[in-house]
Amino acid sequence: MKKALSPATGSSGGGSKMHNTMVYLRQHWQLYVLFMLPAFLLTVIFRYIPMGGIAIAFTEYNPIRGILGSEWVGFEHFQRFLSSPDFLRYLMNTLKLSVYGLLWGFPAPILLAFLLNRILSKSAKQKIQLVLYMPNFISVIVLCGIVRIMLAPTGMINSLLGTSSNFMTMPEAFRTIYIASGIWQGAGWASIIYTAALSNASKELKEAAVIDGANIIQQIKAVEWPAIKDTVLIQFIMSVGNIMSVGFENASEIISTYVYKKGLLDGDYGFSTAVGLFNTVINVILLISMNALVKKMNEGKGI
Repeated sequence: MKKALSPATGSSGGGSKMHNTMVYLRQHWQLYVLFMLPAFLLTVIFRYIPMGGIAIAFTEYNPIRGILGSEWVGFEHFQRFLSSPDFLRYLMNTLKLSVYGLLWGFPAPILLAFLLNRILSKSAKQKIQLVLYMPNFISVIVLCGIVRIMLAPTGMINSLLGTSSNFMTMPEAFRTIYIASGIWQGAGWASIIYTAALSNASKELKEAAVIDGANIIQQIKAVEWPAIKDTVLIQFIMSVGNIMSVGFENASEIISTYVYKKGLLDGDYGFSTAVGLFNTVINVILLISMNALVKKMNEGKGI
């Protein structure tokens, strides 16, 4: 009769396996270095080395003299930006676009994931997902062209409303168009992570909820929401951390377009770098603050 494996033997087996793994790593460490080296070099070259350019924000940068040869001005550029009469306008435009985009855009992929999760037919679900994901692969230029055609006086929107308004020339319609087009382009692709998280929801609990007479809202609240809650919180914290990072592909006067104009068009590199650094610092502060707030409200769970 074979002897039963004792706990000590099992523990010894686990330790032996770890020992063999460490021996293998020591013998073949060159392979792992060769495998990780390209990613490490790319990260250092394109992520960490450019951080040295932050010093431009504190100098009267001259491209010919370089960073070290340029005159050091300290926080002069920051004071100039904060005291500018346009500062509040740029800040409010940025916050309005970002906050409204977050309020309307963040729940959209979550709702899509819940809706997709209700589709039982696998083939139908895949076709719908394909249609929802496609706008994410459309370039911004093509997307703007589609939006312009749809909102033209003879476009689809006016045909449905029975009007002939040129929405693209209405300043008051810009924010709605910008946010709605962003949701249309990104909501489907962003729903992937929530759809994947919903696959971990207990089917047994869902079936039990259905047998107990729970409606769709009650099923989502009791079974599906707990499965994606942590994912939603992490994504929300990251979204708040990017609240000042509105892209400069729009026509509104925001901080990103201001940086572009001052840096590339006016050649005021030091000032534009200072404004961009200010934008980044605000994002970091918002990220840390929201993470701390979520941890207090979510039993210590955050990023």
